[in-house]
Amino acid sequence: MKKSAAVRRHLPTSPFKARIEAPPKHFAVGDRVTHDTYGLGRAIGVEGDIAVLVDFGSRQERITQPYTAMFKL
Repeated sequence: MKKSAAVRRHLPTSPFKARIEAPPKHFAVGDRVTHDTYGLGRAIGVEGDIAVLVDFGSRQERITQPYTAMFKL
């Protein structure tokens, strides 16, 4: 029998740093983006919060969440 890890809450008086999660990234059609692997591009399609279709000039790529390597310009 395996136990699941308990979620610990951060106390404001704790000397340890709290784990702060970055807010989710949202992209819209027409947004200029940069990707660590593919370079500069423009979002040409958005599939809700699941994926973004980006035109990088020489190729089109479907980038899925989490968008760790892609940033809005």
